[in-house]
Amino acid sequence: MTSTMIEALGLGILEGLTEFIPVSSTGHLLLAAHFLGFESAGKTFEVVIQLGAVLAILGVYAAKITKTVVGLPNDPQARRFAASILIAFLPAAVVGVLAHDVIKSILFESPRLIASMLIIGGIVLLVVDRLPLTPRYHDAERFPLGMALGIGIIQCLAMIPGVSRSGATIVGALALGADKRSAAEFSFFLSMPTMAGAFGYDLYKNRDVLDMSAMGEIAIGFAAAFVTAILVVRWLLGYVSRHGYTLFGWWRIVVGCVALAALGMGF
Repeated sequence: MTSTMIEALGLGILEGLTEFIPVSSTGHLLLAAHFLGFESAGKTFEVVIQLGAVLAILGVYAAKITKTVVGLPNDPQARRFAASILIAFLPAAVVGVLAHDVIKSILFESPRLIASMLIIGGIVLLVVDRLPLTPRYHDAERFPLGMALGIGIIQCLAMIPGVSRSGATIVGALALGADKRSAAEFSFFLSMPTMAGAFGYDLYKNRDVLDMSAMGEIAIGFAAAFVTAILVVRWLLGYVSRHGYTLFGWWRIVVGCVALAALGMGF
């Protein structure tokens, strides 16, 4: 296995570990790629391997997803849940299409911005986790449609690398009345159309710069992300129900500070 393949494997594991916890998988991937000197055409590797994490969610929640899809013709609750996910997805879809080039050409190329966002997001997570919020919603499948739209709008902040898609949606859900477990679970479901859409659109936009020589690296990263994400998803809901999000807030702050220090030293 070449050194590039080993780096791809490591980045895939990193993606799987960080995609569904509120620490910004994209921020971690971009910083790791920067310090490793790992380059991918149009930053496509970092986006494509996220599809492995999407498939992990599909695998873990296959029964619930199947039940919802089968129930769409006759079950009002299934239609309402599907509508809430669609409504929450739409703001990011619109902003992602309109701002794609700016995000990829400017924001993705700024390690200092990413590190700073990790720190700021960590502080926000610590503050929100300590607020005396009284949850009103305990089932991710029964969030009001207006609440779903609010979460979707807040998710758009994650277009800035380092903010964290899962972090933005979880904090948004908590602030709008969800308990910690249902906030994380809604974030899981919302990740499926959001990440699949980002994957498809990014692949389309970068179709001219892709080459088959990168397929081996992408396949290794994809598989590593898939396996690791399954383990994280199964663990995360139980953990946040018992302990909240403090660990992830401090992790973001530490990683962001270390990255800024390394950048300051010229790495």
